[in-house]
Amino acid sequence: MAIGIRHFVLGLLANEPMSGYDVKRLFGRFRWLIGNSSFGNIYPALHALLEDELVSVDVITSPDRPPKKVYSINGKGLDVLQEWIEAPPASDASLKAFVMRLLLSSNLSREGLVAHLEQRRAEVVLQRDALHDVEDGEGEGDIGRWLALDYGLTMSRREIDWLDETLELLGAPVGEAELG
Repeated sequence: MAIGIRHFVLGLLANEPMSGYDVKRLFGRFRWLIGNSSFGNIYPALHALLEDELVSVDVITSPDRPPKKVYSINGKGLDVLQEWIEAPPASDASLKAFVMRLLLSSNLSREGLVAHLEQRRAEVVLQRDALHDVEDGEGEGDIGRWLALDYGLTMSRREIDWLDETLELLGAPVGEAELG
């Protein structure tokens, strides 16, 4: 199941009530990992969650500031979040979707987190192997192609190392050592 901004916002609200500005600020802190989202995306997601009765909103007034809407997840929202978070991610999930799920991993069971990491590992191994196939088919190519392949292979090796270390920390069996 692909991650959408609505599920991600719902997961953030499971950690603590937030205003739209708070959600936007959190996106900003992690934008280099998950991209940035505008208020034009965040507020419609919050309104849709409210309309679907997955969150509630409290308006906090202050004499020297405009009213502030603070959104909180409710029981129905927690059920929807739990159902979504425990569903296996799509096999073609992007790195952004993977990182967004990691940010919400406090909502996952240990087994769910391990499954998420193992699935990502399997996908990265496949991506790395596909890059090796491309590399094997390339002769003396241009520098740009070589740099892109080298970058992809280096990143996949590093990500596999990180996944193996993390799975080991979680006490999960780790796949065979991957060289390449």
